[in-house]
Amino acid sequence: MVLEGWTIPLAANMNSFLFLLFIVSLAFASPIEPRSTTPVVTITAPAATITGLAGDVEQFPGVPFAQKPTGSLRLKPPQPITTTLGNYEATSNGPACPQFLFSDNAAFNGLIPTAELGMLANTPLFQTTTHQSEDCLYMNIHRPAGTNPTSKLPVLFWIFGGAFEVGWNWMYDGVPWVQSSVDLGQPIILITVNYRVGGFGFLGGSEVLADDSANLGLLDQRLGLEWVAENIEAFGGDPTKVTIWGESAGAISVFDHMAAYDGDNTYNGQPLFRGAIMNSGSIVPADPIDCPKAQNVYNNVVSAAGCSSASNTLECLREADYETFLNAVNSVPFVLGYQSVAAAYVPRPDGTFLTKSPDLLVESGDFAQVPFIIGDQEDEGTLFALFQSNITTNEELVEYFSFYLFNHASTEQIQNLTSYYNTNTDGSPFRTGGLWNWYPQFKILAALLGDLTFTLTRRSFLDVSSRVHPDVPSWSYLSSYDYGTPILGTFHTSDLLQVFYGILPNYAASAFRAYYITFVNQLNPNTGLDSSTYATWPQWSDGNQLLNMYPNDSQFITDDFRQEVYDFIVNNILSFYI
Repeated sequence: MVLEGWTIPLAANMNSFLFLLFIVSLAFASPIEPRSTTPVVTITAPAATITGLAGDVEQFPGVPFAQKPTGSLRLKPPQPITTTLGNYEATSNGPACPQFLFSDNAAFNGLIPTAELGMLANTPLFQTTTHQSEDCLYMNIHRPAGTNPTSKLPVLFWIFGGAFEVGWNWMYDGVPWVQSSVDLGQPIILITVNYRVGGFGFLGGSEVLADDSANLGLLDQRLGLEWVAENIEAFGGDPTKVTIWGESAGAISVFDHMAAYDGDNTYNGQPLFRGAIMNSGSIVPADPIDCPKAQNVYNNVVSAAGCSSASNTLECLREADYETFLNAVNSVPFVLGYQSVAAAYVPRPDGTFLTKSPDLLVESGDFAQVPFIIGDQEDEGTLFALFQSNITTNEELVEYFSFYLFNHASTEQIQNLTSYYNTNTDGSPFRTGGLWNWYPQFKILAALLGDLTFTLTRRSFLDVSSRVHPDVPSWSYLSSYDYGTPILGTFHTSDLLQVFYGILPNYAASAFRAYYITFVNQLNPNTGLDSSTYATWPQWSDGNQLLNMYPNDSQFITDDFRQEVYDFIVNNILSFYI
C-alpha cells in the first residue's frame, strides 16, 4: 500500500490502522444527549447536587474530582475540591487531558509521516476538536436505572491505557457493561476516570523529585479512588466493594496502586479497592524518577520550552503558555516509533508512592493482598516492532536493545537474551513458523518486546505473588482470538475490541464480560456462572493454568512456554530496568 511516498505493508495496515481510526473517531463522537427525565444525587465531599442523564443505564458524565491542574497547579499533585459545587449538571463529557499523539521530531523509520502528524496533533484546532484541556480531571459514572443510596452495588473503576501518553476516559463507554451486569443478575456501577498523560502527568527528573511532584497521573487516579470512597454510596455503590481494572498503561497503573505506599491501599482506615484486573500490564522494573534517562527527557523539555536559562526551570515550565508547554513535552519520541517501549513518560520509583522498583516491591511482598485477574494477548510485541525495519542482523538487534532499552545490561547479557529466540519457533506472531517475518529481525524483536514488557513479567508477578502471599487467589489468561492475522497476530490492544467494546460479538467477548462482572461481584470469576456455558476458570496456582481464549471457544494451557528465557530474565532482572 503506497500513500504519497510512504510504503506501509498492507497486512500490518488492515488491523492496527483500522483500530486506530476507530479510536480517533471516538474523539469526534456526538455529545451525550439528555433524555426526558434525569436522576439527581446529593454528595457531601464536596457538597453538590449532581444531575445526570436518564435511561436504562443512568449516566453522570463529566463529574469533577479534583481542582483544575492549571496555573500554579500545573505539574503539581492533584488537589481535592474544597468548595461547594452547588447544583452541578453532569450531562456532558469533561475534556480529555492534553494528548501526546505523535512526537513532532520523530519518524517511524520513514514508513509513516509522524513529523507531519505531530504538527497536526499539537495544533490548537486539533486540541480543541478533540476536547483537550489542562482542566481535565473528571470521571464518568454509569449505574443501572433505579439505583439508590441503599443499593450497595459493587463498583468497577476503569483506568484507560495508552502508554501513559494518550487516552481519555470517555473513549470507553460504560453503558454496555452495566447493562450486561443487569442481564447477568449481578449489577454493578462502572466508573471511568481521567488522568494526566505524557509530560503533563509523568515528567521525571531531579527537579520534579525535589518538588514532590512525581507520578502525577497515578496520583490523579488515586485521588479519583478517594473521591469514590467518599461519594459513591450516594450513587448507590458500596465503597467497600471496589475493583480496579485497566488495560496496558491502565493495567500497569492497577499494579502500581497495588504496590503504592508499600502496599497500603487504605484511605480513612478502609481499603480503596478489594480486587484488581490487569489486561496486558503489571510489573515494569524501572530506575528512579531522577535517573539519567528521565533527567535527559526533563532537560530536553526544558530546552524546548525555552527555560534552560531560568533560575527555577520547573517553575518556568509551570508559567509557560499552554501551547509552548504542550509542544515542549511532545518534542521527545513517542512510544509508537523507533524507540518503542523505551517511552519518555512512564511511572518510576519516587521514594513515596513507589518506594522502589516494582519488581523489588513484589519480591518483598509489599503490595496489596487482593484477589486479581491478569492476562495478555499472545502477540503483545508485534505492534511495537513495526518501526525498526533497518534492524537486519542479530548484532544490530543487540545494539538496539543496548542503546535504547537496557543501559545496565552488558553486551553479553543481551546476546544471551536474544539467543533464546528463533524466528521459526519462537518468533511473534507465535506459532506461525517462518510466516509474517516482515523484516529479518521483526519476529524476534516482537517476541522480545512482548515478553519483556508484558507476557513474562506477568508470569513473574504470578509466580512471586503465589510464593509470598499464597492465600491471595489469582487467575490468568492468554488471548489468541486473532491467531492467523498477518504480521500482528493477537496484538497489543486487540482486547479492547473483544473485551471492552464487544464490537466483535463472539464467545470471547461474552465470556470475558461474564467472568469480569462475576469477579467484581464475588471476587471469583466462576461463582454463579453456568459452567456448561463458561468453563470453570482455575486459579493460576492450580498447576500454573492459563485460560487460553479463542473467538468461539477456550481451552486451558500450562503457563510454561519459553521457560528458559523466563528464567534468564528473572535471574538478570536488575540489568533489564527501563
